[in-house]
Amino acid sequence: MSHPVSILVIGGGASGLMAAIFAAREGAQVTLLEHEQSFGKKLLATGNGRCNLTNVQIHPDSYRGTHPEFALDVIRHFDNRQTISFFSKLGIYTKNQEGRLYPHSQQASSVRDVLQMEARYRKVKMKTCENVREVRYEKGQFHVKTDGWTYHSDRVILCTGSPASNIAGADDSGYALARMLGHRIVKPLPALVPLRCEGNWFSSWAGVRVDGQVTLLVNEKPMASESGELQMTKYGVSGIPIFQISRYAVRALEAGARTELEIDFLPEFENKTLASFLNMRKEQCPYKSDKELLCGLFPDRLIPILLKAGYPESLKHLRLVVQSAHSMESAQVCCGGVDVEQVDPRTMESLICPGLYFAGEILDIDGACGGYNLQFAWSTGALAGQHAAVGGQSQLSKKRQN
Repeated sequence: MSHPVSILVIGGGASGLMAAIFAAREGAQVTLLEHEQSFGKKLLATGNGRCNLTNVQIHPDSYRGTHPEFALDVIRHFDNRQTISFFSKLGIYTKNQEGRLYPHSQQASSVRDVLQMEARYRKVKMKTCENVREVRYEKGQFHVKTDGWTYHSDRVILCTGSPASNIAGADDSGYALARMLGHRIVKPLPALVPLRCEGNWFSSWAGVRVDGQVTLLVNEKPMASESGELQMTKYGVSGIPIFQISRYAVRALEAGARTELEIDFLPEFENKTLASFLNMRKEQCPYKSDKELLCGLFPDRLIPILLKAGYPESLKHLRLVVQSAHSMESAQVCCGGVDVEQVDPRTMESLICPGLYFAGEILDIDGACGGYNLQFAWSTGALAGQHAAVGGQSQLSKKRQN
């Protein structure tokens, strides 16, 4: 009679809960270790506390990393439709807001709660306040040492997340555990984060919000471009478009490249069309100054800055030099982590340490805003849990037969 595979899941966030559930559903004996006093703390903060579960549209540029294609390889094996079905069966009815899916309750706690209910129903042993200090693999077994105990298991799934955010428990401890087992770590840096620009005049436009397009220039070459509402701040500019391109800016700064933002406040106009439009306004109201001509186009506090920056070119080509990103604590996610070249995207198993699996943000993949990071957590967690249990069973049975 074969014994169930024993699996230790390290990290009780979104991907860890998912991995534990899918492993338990396959009949594995699962223990989930979380170093905080409760599970899913970071999950509770996602989507401003509403939990953007996933997105109905997933594109190649939804994910970034040293090897961004890894993310789509993963999601092909557990996609957004499977995610929606999974949560629907747990009781989460979703609401679609411009492609972003939220629980109808508009509460992230609903998602965390149904995951915990399912994990307990599947008899997952859920342990909090367990700080994992060491993971060793000897003689076909993993030995996981915490502050007060040493656990033994057939398989380990690392779901420890990243140091991004100021939420208690967000740290880089998982990278050290991955290194212990021979894995390379791409340097973690903040992503989906505000950018600080050079200059001491930004207080004059702080608080202004305006739609526009921002392009990231690295050594004068366009690297990424995003449109949407820009938020002017005392340190430069923020808003979702800035978040979306921030990981490229952070990597460029790390490489020592000249990094700039070019803001187009009227992206709906081509340069020639804009010139005609401005001339028409002048002809209609010849008595107006340049400042007065911009009244009705832009917020009052933005107009003096546009004039001083070189009107009319500044309307479509305002340049800001990026000085730095905000801290890792200000970031929603991080870029960097476990090198995905050492992980099988079909199973999430390590290619250099059999029986070790990864899920979630510990990996060198980061998604754009819009539910993509959580989708990656669900996909990697599901695959890691399922294959750790099923793959583990087949390998254990082979060992016993021998």
